Amino acid sequence: MKRVIELGQIVAGPTAGLIFADMGFEVIKVEKPCSGDISRELNGTSAGTFMYYNRGKKSLELDIKTDFGKEVLTKLLSTADIIVENMAPGTMKKIGFSYEDVKKINSRIIYVSIKGYMEGPYENRKSLDYPIEIESGLAYMTGTKDRPMRMGASIVDMVAAILGVTKAFQLISENKGGLVEIGLFETAMFLAGQHIATYEIEKKDLEPINEMNFAWGIYDYFMSSDNKKLFIAVATDDQWKKFCEGFGLQSIITDEKFSSNNARYMHRDFLIPLIQKKLLSMKYEEIKNVLDLYNISYGTLNKPWDLLHDPQALKYMVNMNYNNNSYEVPRLPFSVAQNNNAPTLGNCTKKILSDLGYSDTRIEEAIKTMIK
Repeated sequence: MKRVIELGQIVAGPTAGLIFADMGFEVIKVEKPCSGDISRELNGTSAGTFMYYNRGKKSLELDIKTDFGKEVLTKLLSTADIIVENMAPGTMKKIGFSYEDVKKINSRIIYVSIKGYMEGPYENRKSLDYPIEIESGLAYMTGTKDRPMRMGASIVDMVAAILGVTKAFQLISENKGGLVEIGLFETAMFLAGQHIATYEIEKKDLEPINEMNFAWGIYDYFMSSDNKKLFIAVATDDQWKKFCEGFGLQSIITDEKFSSNNARYMHRDFLIPLIQKKLLSMKYEEIKNVLDLYNISYGTLNKPWDLLHDPQALKYMVNMNYNNNSYEVPRLPFSVAQNNNAPTLGNCTKKILSDLGYSDTRIEEAIKTMIK
């Protein structure tokens, strides 16, 4: 089993560790004594942050700024395959664990470093997901002209972690060690790339997604008679014909105003109300059955917690324990993890130190010192 040492905080670093854990790697999360990952303290709308992003890990309580902490981390890194860190810029170098330092300890290690910005004029700036969404233009495209809006999850953090893990697996496949540097800003640029490319072609400002007309004639929300909202997407002429047949709208199939996607797009102001009027005469289940029968793409408007009861989602949930309570949360679709629980702070400290050769007496001394 490959070993990952995670020095991660909040979302980006812990997400990378979570992916490795879900793929069956041993992940040891090194945490600050007494307080741990700062996401342990979050509550309200962020109360599930630590629990979700730290499933399947072992927690090692260790002050890596002390001589003992550095000694333990050095020993751990000599046994590891991968290190993941998203500490503030310059922190790892300051405490003696930059890539160049760690490479001397373990020449084959893969060093995944996630930062706000990669090499450039901003590289020493601290940052988090939301400021990066603002600065990269993602928030502008997600909101409205008057109010840029962040996405509904820390997408930039999570995608940065996925990119870091992807590159790490390339190095694993080549049987190489190496440095993997990922920037949140550069990740967000990649996510915003479609809009940058469109601007390059059109040479004019784009409207935010929530204010622009989509490229398809039927690509919108519709309401059922029992007040359920669906998003329906009809992208091709063949789908348009099936849609009309399914909902008894054969009379408009050959109407020149709707004869192609471009025509439907140009006449959306007439077409969308016409379709909405029809669907308001039907209950949600009736609409859903027609869409399923004719294989038309749609999505029912859900809140995230609605997925706890969704028949498609249930297979891809795992039961986990955290602070003596049981919870259902999503897993990776290809997870092979045997342990899905989130660790209490320092839950494996004694075992890890013992495996590194420290005596019970030395371990107890270290723990007493750390919790003062």
